Amino acid sequence: MPVSDHELIEAWKEVMTLSKLERGQTVTVLTSTSTHPQTLSTAILAARTMGAVVNRLDLPPVNGEKSLSRDSLAYLGTTPLTGNRAAIAALKESDLVLDLMTLLFSPEQHEILKSGTKILLAVEPPEVLARMVPSKADQSRVKAAAVKLGAAREMHVTSEAGTDVRFRLGQYPAISEYGFVDEPGRWDHWPSGFVLTWANEGGSSGTIVLDRGDILLPMKSYVQDRITFTIADGYVREIAGGLDADILRDYMASYNDPEAYAMSHIGWGLQPRARWSTLGMYDREATIGMDARAFEGNFLFSFGPNNEAGGSRTTACHIDIPMRNCTVALDGSEVVRRGQVLDTERERKAHA
Repeated sequence: MPVSDHELIEAWKEVMTLSKLERGQTVTVLTSTSTHPQTLSTAILAARTMGAVVNRLDLPPVNGEKSLSRDSLAYLGTTPLTGNRAAIAALKESDLVLDLMTLLFSPEQHEILKSGTKILLAVEPPEVLARMVPSKADQSRVKAAAVKLGAAREMHVTSEAGTDVRFRLGQYPAISEYGFVDEPGRWDHWPSGFVLTWANEGGSSGTIVLDRGDILLPMKSYVQDRITFTIADGYVREIAGGLDADILRDYMASYNDPEAYAMSHIGWGLQPRARWSTLGMYDREATIGMDARAFEGNFLFSFGPNNEAGGSRTTACHIDIPMRNCTVALDGSEVVRRGQVLDTERERKAHA
């Protein structure tokens, strides 16, 4: 159901207040051909209402001739900022960048963040944004989970479907995504609500079994029959199954890049307002699937790059896979049991 301009303006104001936008600061709205017009117009109105100096930077799309999908996360090669020093300079001079284009997994984004500019990605449909306006409670919950993840040296994930995989931890930091940017140089994504990290290089081994109803992104499809991944030394060595496995193998092979098969980020969802079922309600081109990535109790793993965490691995291929009904243990202590998060209100408040 559509959301009114008034409601979306109020949502933007709440998010920018949480992001500590102050009167007189500069907000640059980064857009491209895929930017939703209502998201754009309400973002500008909200920022101006809050007294910000507002600019819009519109850049042409790239990689369309290379990607097998129109999804903005389906091909992570060059970006519209690649080699565009004038645009980069404008963004570095901004206090807050509202990314309505999807500038992700790119050296240009890292350069902008290092200048102290905050970047908030927001590309989901307006009604999804309105349903999952972030809160301080979201932040507290995610930060509490990140403390646990950051202190762990092993993640062990199991499921009744047959998943039994271990990840050695400690080389890369735990990352909190809670939907707003309240510190200089911070990146986040509205909507979100999950915690993640990357396994040590070569530190992933075991078996992951996708069951019926688990989700493949950017395909934006629910798995219909089981897919079994054999993981060794940080890479997928075998993908077995039926038609779903065939599609995934062909898609990943199209990149012709062995790094496409590397394990990328791992973590779990903590957003109770995100729903596993939402993906089935939208046209594939209308969403990038943040409900699927963030719904409470999922185990989310991925293939592809690790440069977002400070690693050196880059690849155009990035696959996100949210799973249901998994048990996630950190150093032998369960944090998710069969898809149910085990945190407590006391833990959340301790990091408020």
